[in-house]
Amino acid sequence: MRSVIMAGGFGTRLRPLTNHLPKPMVPMANRPMMEHVIELLKANSITDMTALLYFQPEMISDYLKDGAHLGVKIDYITLTVDLGTAGAVGSAMRKMADDTTLIISGDVLTDLDLNKALEFHRKRKAVATIVLTRVQNPLPFGIVITDKLGRIVRFLEKPSWGEVFSDTINTGIYILEKEVLDYIPRDKEFDFSKDLFPLLLQKDEPIYGYVADGYWKDVGSLEEYRAANMDILQEKVHVSIPGERINEKKIWVGKGSRIDFTSKLEGSIVIGENCKIEADTRISNSIIGANTVIEEGAVIIDSVLWNNVKVAGGAFLQENVISNDTEILEKAHLAEGVIVSDHCKIGRNSTIKANVKVWPHKTVEDEAILASSLIWGERWSKHIFATYGVTGLANIELTPEFAAKFGAAYGAFLKKGSTVSTSRDAHKTSRMINRAVMTGILSTGVNVHDYGVTPMPVVRFLARGGSEVGGVHTRRSPFDPKLLDLKFFDSKGLDLHPGYEKTIEKLFFREDFERVPMEDTGEMVFPIHGFEYYQNGFTSTINAKAISSVGFKLILDYSYGSSSRIFPSILGRLNCEVIALNANLDGEKTTKTAEEFQKSIDQLSSIVRSLDADLGFYLDAGGEKVFLFDETGEAIDGDTALNIMALLAMKCSRSEGKKGTIAVPITASRSIERLAETYGFTVKRTKTTARGLMEAAAEEGTLFVGEQSGGFIFPEFQPNFDGMYAIVKLLEMLAMQGARLHKLIREIPPSIIIKDKVTCSFEDKGTIMRMLAEDSLRLDTVLLDGIKINFGDDWVVAYPSQDQPYFHLTAEASTEEKARELITRYADKIKGWQK
Repeated sequence: MRSVIMAGGFGTRLRPLTNHLPKPMVPMANRPMMEHVIELLKANSITDMTALLYFQPEMISDYLKDGAHLGVKIDYITLTVDLGTAGAVGSAMRKMADDTTLIISGDVLTDLDLNKALEFHRKRKAVATIVLTRVQNPLPFGIVITDKLGRIVRFLEKPSWGEVFSDTINTGIYILEKEVLDYIPRDKEFDFSKDLFPLLLQKDEPIYGYVADGYWKDVGSLEEYRAANMDILQEKVHVSIPGERINEKKIWVGKGSRIDFTSKLEGSIVIGENCKIEADTRISNSIIGANTVIEEGAVIIDSVLWNNVKVAGGAFLQENVISNDTEILEKAHLAEGVIVSDHCKIGRNSTIKANVKVWPHKTVEDEAILASSLIWGERWSKHIFATYGVTGLANIELTPEFAAKFGAAYGAFLKKGSTVSTSRDAHKTSRMINRAVMTGILSTGVNVHDYGVTPMPVVRFLARGGSEVGGVHTRRSPFDPKLLDLKFFDSKGLDLHPGYEKTIEKLFFREDFERVPMEDTGEMVFPIHGFEYYQNGFTSTINAKAISSVGFKLILDYSYGSSSRIFPSILGRLNCEVIALNANLDGEKTTKTAEEFQKSIDQLSSIVRSLDADLGFYLDAGGEKVFLFDETGEAIDGDTALNIMALLAMKCSRSEGKKGTIAVPITASRSIERLAETYGFTVKRTKTTARGLMEAAAEEGTLFVGEQSGGFIFPEFQPNFDGMYAIVKLLEMLAMQGARLHKLIREIPPSIIIKDKVTCSFEDKGTIMRMLAEDSLRLDTVLLDGIKINFGDDWVVAYPSQDQPYFHLTAEASTEEKARELITRYADKIKGWQK
């Protein structure tokens, strides 16, 4: 049989190490990654290979030649167009006589037993087998779910935590029979994970997953690159290390290298050919490339040096990667995580701060202290986007420098010449960060509409006007006074798709986004009719006459937010008597602790009661969410409020002859289905994320979307949370139905919902999700966001927090005792599995 090695990667995530080098040629323990892959194939009796090349193909073919010196036979196919992974492999397989082909990436580090995978494939008579492995953090990979025999039942490509139904991932190693070519189109872009494998699953072809034991790492980041080299040193992965091993020590030395007897070699070390290690040097757990000189008194700890590097006397390197032909002069100090690319010069007595990257052909002057324009905190090391957008400690993590650079990454993600909006709350730090974000965006040739202090629903609505491709809103966190949030949204006003978030993160971490020439920088405009457009769109979709006829008396708490700039003029047209609380802008008071929030709720409840109002509303500072109070002053809990809003939406839609869908999260009460059955509507269950709810709202036929923390969407106006519109829409529905909130509660089917959370480390989340899925295999299970298990009408949902180390648990039953029993049972399971 033959193997196809996919070796066309650019290695963008490893820049600046790969600016001039294809990723398969990046050295691991002084041998290119692809050479380790070839050795693995040879060890598994596969010696005929075809390499698919794309980026700088000659660097690979010139180095490996025909493979004879490695005891294998290699031929090459250089692609001129991007056919996708399956399309490229398919074009290669059509030129082969072999019936079975093993596909492997040329840029992974692994020692998996491929013969066992082939044996499994043949035994199952599979048309395709995906080699799988288990990892602690499955988020960056494609998850594969199999049955007990290994037959694949589901794929999830780069899921969110709520979709991590297993810790079993796709390694990118495939065994394919010739029959799969019937499903791969010629000369057309076609991907394995997105196209071929889902198609084989749909056609009920025998497609299997083999869970392999052993080491596997996708070297997808600079941090993982250094860690993979350290794993080789610690012999966590079995690969061939060049050089002669010294006695029983874990030290390998290449031919022609000279090591002074006074040097201290500690731990595991690989030293390449023709190196010179001078007196009194200290090297610990490091890899030294060929023709490298380490001068007297230099210290190198946990680092990887490539070829032709010179480290002068007294220099100190710790946890660094140094590329080819770089010179580090006397007493230079490189802090943890520093990456120095090729042909650089680091001056005498200079200091490079942690996590700084030095790009090719750069010189750091003598005595200089080099800090990147951003010194990343630990929290930015892998992921930047979280549940509420980009969240960080104001002016510590989320600094002007960070904001400008992240604005540039966002701008680079967009088309030059396009326009985005920026907006903010009233806090002075939000203004500072907002300005910094703007400068970054403008530097990439993208234009900015700055709306200043404006509620989120307004800027989301304006994005749908067509001239803006998205926007970013800066606000003080509603939950923690020390934090700021950057909320990004697309041209429909929806939260950014997770895939777009990851693309922006990649641009940020690579730091190679293009800044445009002076004449091409973006323009900044301050639109003056934004509120007017929003008001006109708002009022055109409501029945103002019905509301005015009732003459509601309302108590409305604005939470010192920007809604007070626009909402009073809307309510003024509706013949409502409004007693407004906290209606002045105050950026210092928009954040509330749990105790302060409860105090505000109690105060509002008392005022509604004492002034005999019809309704009370607590509008969050951003204007997106609203909390309801009935005519008795009772604060309505989130689950009940959702049930009431859904009930009214169905009643009013039916009276107007409308049919459609009500969308709610998977954790919402079963009462919604019972009400929908009564009134003849369909219920769609969504993910718990804001993006999941907004996507459902954007679908045709959706009449109402809501969740349990005050977020309601009426798609007839916009597919986004809008607390102001939700208030007016509720008034309209109550007026049309002649209803009162307190009485409507009686129409909600009785039920008990209990919520809890269980501590779980990020490392264990994938394993726990897999064990939950396996444990509930024979039960009525829904895999949507987390795992929902139905027990007749009762149910429990377990889903991992996106950015905190715990699992959420929600259970519903007819009695509190039953609901509590479900919570306790699954909390105990999660705790037990972690032990």
